[in-house]
Order: sequence, then structure tokens, then C-alpha cells
Amino acid sequence: MGLQEVWRLMSRFNSSRRTNVILQHLKVSKHTDAAAEVLLERKGYAGVITLNRPQFLNALNLNMIRQIYPQLKKWEQDPETFLVIIKGAGGKAFCAGGDIRALSEARKTDQKMTQDLFREEYVLNNAIDSCQKPYIALIHGITMGGGVGLSVHGQFRVATEKSVFAMPETAIGLFPDVGGGYFLPRLQGKLGYFLALTGFRLKGRDVYTAGIATHFVDSEKLGFLEEDLLALKSPSKENIADVLETYHTKSKIDQDKSFILEEHMDKINSCFSANTVEQIIENLQQDGSSFALEQLKVIKKMSPTSLKITLRQLIEGSSKTLPEVLTMEYRLSQACMRGHDFHEGVRAVLVDKDQSPKWKPADLKEVTDEDLNSYFKSLGSNDLKF
Repeated sequence: MGLQEVWRLMSRFNSSRRTNVILQHLKVSKHTDAAAEVLLERKGYAGVITLNRPQFLNALNLNMIRQIYPQLKKWEQDPETFLVIIKGAGGKAFCAGGDIRALSEARKTDQKMTQDLFREEYVLNNAIDSCQKPYIALIHGITMGGGVGLSVHGQFRVATEKSVFAMPETAIGLFPDVGGGYFLPRLQGKLGYFLALTGFRLKGRDVYTAGIATHFVDSEKLGFLEEDLLALKSPSKENIADVLETYHTKSKIDQDKSFILEEHMDKINSCFSANTVEQIIENLQQDGSSFALEQLKVIKKMSPTSLKITLRQLIEGSSKTLPEVLTMEYRLSQACMRGHDFHEGVRAVLVDKDQSPKWKPADLKEVTDEDLNSYFKSLGSNDLKF
């Protein structure tokens, strides 16, 4: 099953089954022409990156990372390049995530791949954050996991009414990586903690309201926006910001719509402010509202180990720099590759598709502090370095 088919299947699911959104975040490995998987072009004064795997919702793989990173560094040093634009081909997705199934399969055949992919992806995430040229991500369509890493650390992120954002990793025994430990705890209140633990999907203008995107543009105007950015002559950051602001101000879709979580933010802030997953669950039970009980139901389906890793990741990440967070997340990624739950999550969601992962441990109580500490332990000379 390809990502496109998965997306059609997913569109029939209602929000109470949103843990299955992880399906959109995965792809079935298939050979494609490696050279065409990402397009790197100079247009006017801009470098343009096009993620070019629309049949797989532009899912990110190691080959693409290895093309994007050196080109981004070249453009950053080039005095004739004034901005970088990244977008996805096909109109359905910016980037739906990474090749999770291939990662799981690599455990048996190519362990180096599981090291290289996370290492090189996180180095790219950091390069986007520190890029000296204005970096504009057009996050039209599905933007999850690895796609978030390619966009959220950039200076400008443009959402449309078709944008769909989620970090659904706890549903497959992983954690919201690619710098999730940095940007999620910095969202308003405890919103990031809620998004990380539940995998809740944000759509359209809500992606902007939540602070994931910096601007919102009606999708029918996106092509014109890109043309206007490419037409700028030796633009300053301010010139670019002015163009984006003009389009943002003129956007009309859902202009007066309130944030989907606005009425629940007080509950989110109080329930998700706890320092343990057990306490968050107790808070939700005590609250007893239909919203709280729905979140409880969702959380109870997630990997107990992933939930505990994720909460600690965000708490620690809230006071770390992005490079420090990515170093921490690299340790977590390698521990997850060695563990049980990630491979079981992939089996349940992608291979056998029974949607019934058997987590080990199956209960939060059984995930000890000692277990948790082992995930965060230094890898010594194998630690991620910048």
C-alpha cells in the first residue's frame, strides 16, 4: 500500500480514531529514480528545493537528505542566493514523514542505515535553523514527522487551508523527533505537550494559530506568492517578510474561525502540566469532561515507553538549545531502534495492519526510571556532534 492509498483510507476515519494518523506518516519502500526524488534549482535570486515523490506524499529518505544538505550549505555561502524556498510536489503533501518501514527493516540488514539516517537528518534540521539566508517552507498539504523537521526550524513557514500537521510518533513506539523536543514545549501553554502525547492533527489556519506556521495563505494564491518571491531582486529579509505579510493579510479562508482547541486550552494547560504521564492521566480522569475522556482513550493506545520518553524529552528540551535537543533525540532514536516497541508499532500499523500493537512493557507502571534513563544515556564517541 502506497501513501496515497493510505491517505484515502485515512480520510474515512473520524477524529476519535486519529491515532491511526501515523499511517499517513509512513510509506512502503519502493525503488524510484533516486536522482528525481528531490529537485534543486536556482531561480532568480532564490534556491528552490522541491520534494519530488508525490506518489509517496514526498516522504523523506536518506538519498534526499544527502542531496538537500550540501546544496543548502552552498546556497548559504553563495552571494548571489538571497533566499531558499522548499516545497512539495503534487499538491497533497509537503512531506508526510520518513521511511519508517525501511528503518525497521534495516535493523536486520543494515544497522548503519539507522545511525546514518537519524544523524544526517538531525544535522540537516540544525542547518535549517542556523541558515543565514531566509528559508521559506511552503507547508501546503500533509506535514508530519520528517516534514516538520524540514520546515518548522526555518525562518518562515507558510500554511494553507489544506495544511495538516501532526507528530503522531507515540502511536508507533517512537517519539516526536526532528527537534520536537525544542519547538513543541515552546508553543503556547501546554499545547506542545498535548500534541506530542496524543498525536492530535491540526488543520488549515489552526497550523498558523498554534504557532507552527508563521503565515497563512489561501492555497489558490500560493503559486502567485512563489512568483512574487522569485521576482524579488537581491531581497533583504524585510522585503521577503513584507511579501509574505501582504499575502497573509489578504487571505480570507477561515479568517474568523476560532482555534479548534481554544475552548479546551484551559483543560490542556492544567491537565498536561504534570511532570509524569501517570499524573496527566489522573488529571484527565478527574476532569471527566468528554474532551478529557477522549484524550484519555487516545493516550491509552500509545506505547507506554514512548509516552514516558516523550514527556521527559519535552520537559528537558524546554531549557536546551536546538543542537542540545537534537543530540538528546539522537540518543533516543538509537535506543528506540534497539528496543521492542518501534518495530512492533511498524508491524501493527504497516506490515500486518492489525492496528493492535502489543507494547512491552504494556503498562506505564512497568516502565521504570532505570528503563527511562537508559534511553537518555550518552553514546560516548557515537553521540551526535555539530
